[in-house]
Amino acid sequence: MSKTFDQIKIGDSASHERTITARDVDLYAELTDDYNPMHMDDEFAKKHTKFGGRIAHGTITLGLIAPVIGMKLPGPGCLLMSLASTFLKPVKIGDHITATGKVVEKEEKRRSVRMALRFVNQHGEDVAVGEAWVFPPRAN
Repeated sequence: MSKTFDQIKIGDSASHERTITARDVDLYAELTDDYNPMHMDDEFAKKHTKFGGRIAHGTITLGLIAPVIGMKLPGPGCLLMSLASTFLKPVKIGDHITATGKVVEKEEKRRSVRMALRFVNQHGEDVAVGEAWVFPPRAN
């Protein structure tokens, strides 16, 4: 169920979790045509990067906020207006990521909401942080 601007409160939050698989990375590369070998070739990534193996595309991690914003908070009918992020740690195949959006500001004039975003791995480490501005759906 969606929340309208008037129903949303500062501090409201929602999360989504997913374990990143090799198939996720392969499908994302196919979708975006980003076949950078740091994502696709374990031997290349071991030899030429500091990560010790393949890492997921950063935007796979960011994409995990989509089910939060689009399905939970605010939910269906919400419009994402902007997304800004900083990547802090690589996400590797097998990492379990929790994406959380928390309402930190409401702008009455535009009836928009700013959400702080946090992406955490299975070790409790932040792998990315950011913010999004969204327009919640209108009341029926």
